[in-house]
Amino acid sequence: MRMIDADAVRRCLPWPALIDALSARFAAGCEAPVRHHHPMTLPGEPEATLLLMPAWALDGPPESRIIMVKVATVHPGNGTRGLPAVAASVLAIDGGTGRPLALLDGGELTARRTAATSALAARFLARRDARVLVAVGAGRMIANLIEAHLCASPSIETIRIWARDPAKAADLCEDLAGRLPFAPQVAPDLQTAVRGADIITCATLSREPLVHGAWLAEGSHLDLVGAFTPEMRESDDEAMRRATVFVDTRAGACHEGGDIVQAMSSGALTTQDIGGDLFDLVRGDHPGRTSAGEITLFKSVGAAIEDLAATDLAFSLCKA
Repeated sequence: MRMIDADAVRRCLPWPALIDALSARFAAGCEAPVRHHHPMTLPGEPEATLLLMPAWALDGPPESRIIMVKVATVHPGNGTRGLPAVAASVLAIDGGTGRPLALLDGGELTARRTAATSALAARFLARRDARVLVAVGAGRMIANLIEAHLCASPSIETIRIWARDPAKAADLCEDLAGRLPFAPQVAPDLQTAVRGADIITCATLSREPLVHGAWLAEGSHLDLVGAFTPEMRESDDEAMRRATVFVDTRAGACHEGGDIVQAMSSGALTTQDIGGDLFDLVRGDHPGRTSAGEITLFKSVGAAIEDLAATDLAFSLCKA
C-alpha cells in the first residue's frame, strides 16, 4: 500500500485538473452514503467531531474502480495549539479486489477538494467579470479558497481578507503575497468589504451570522464553506431570502449545513427555494446565474463524492 503525504497530494491535485475532475464526477455520479457524524465530548474544550465518509464508483474500467473511505476529525480547540482544526486520512481501495491501494493525507485532500468545489460552483454562479474577492476567516481553508477562486474567476484583481483577529488576517496576507499574482489586503471592516465585493467566500467555525444579507451587492456571489453542523452559521436569514440558493448536495446541506438548516427552521428558506445542487449545475439541469444583477449563494458542507473525485485524481497522477 502506497503512502501519499501532504506535499504529494498538493502536487497531484492542481486546481484546473481538480475542478474538472469534480465536474466529471458530479456529472457521472457515484455511490456515496450520507456521512456518519459523531460528536465527541472533550473535557474543558469545545466539542470535537468524528466524520466517516465512504464512496465508490465500480462501473468504469478496472483501473478506475475505486472505493474511498475518509476518516476525519474536527477539533475546534486546535486553534489555541497552532494546529489545523481538521485532520483526516483517506484510504483508497481497489474496487475490483478490495485490496488497499494507498493511504493519502486527508487534511490536504479535504482542503483542496473543498476549495475546488466552491470554485466549480463559482463557474456557474459568479459573474464572469467578478473583480473583488473578499475572504472571511484566516484558517487553513482560506488560502486554498482564494487560490481556487482565482483559478475559476481569473478576472479577480483585488482580494481582501477579514478575520476576527486582524493580526491573523495580516499574517495570511503576508504569506499569500508571494504565492499569488498580487498581494491581498486586510479588510478592517467586514460590512464595508462585503458591500464592495463581487465574490465573498467564508470558512469559519462561527455560530452567529457574520455576513448579513442587507450588505450583499446586486450581482454578488456568496460562498459559504464553514458552518458544517446545524448549530453553526455564517449568514443570516436575509441572505437566504435575497439570494438564489444552491448547495453541493441536498441531503448533506439540508441536514448538516447550519446556514440552510437554521433558515429552513425560521421559515426564511424552504426546500423548494433551493435552486439546485452541483449535480443540477454540471448536468445542465439548471443554468446557474441567470442575470448580472442576481445574487447567488452556494452552501457547501462537503460530500464523499468530492473526496472520491480527488482521491481518484491524486492516485492517478501520483502513479504517473
